[in-house]
Amino acid sequence: MAGYREIEERTEALAAPIAAANGVRIYDVEYVRAGGEYSLNVFIDKDGGVNIGDCEAVSRPLSDALDEADFIADAYTLIVSSPGLGRKLTRDRHLAQSIGMDVEIRLYKADPETGTKDLSGELLGYDSTSIRLMTEQGERTLTRKSVAVIRLALDF
Repeated sequence: MAGYREIEERTEALAAPIAAANGVRIYDVEYVRAGGEYSLNVFIDKDGGVNIGDCEAVSRPLSDALDEADFIADAYTLIVSSPGLGRKLTRDRHLAQSIGMDVEIRLYKADPETGTKDLSGELLGYDSTSIRLMTEQGERTLTRKSVAVIRLALDF
């Protein structure tokens, strides 16, 4: 049986040309198990945002391609959707696209400087081991190992 990461990578390889043919791009792919059920979540994006028609246009041919490739042993639900406004930044390409934007970061352990697990600020940059941001208290560099979740901040 293929591992989760392999399933995600193979699904993205199948989905990318389908997405491109429909004027969208793959943002991320997650294969997750929750409550004994598996779901294959394919997040698509495009400038101006995606709509239900975009999701449907990718979902149908991707479902057929996945059935034909048949590399997922478990029963699963395929979900094609937008990553949403407060999207997680899980890959380097997401961080690269988000430099200069406001982000919210949740740490595994409380930050010694602020005493909290939650930080927010402008994403200044990143490398393989760290993430830099400008907070109200000044510029901060965090180790990537200390970051549980980083997502775009919602501005209302």
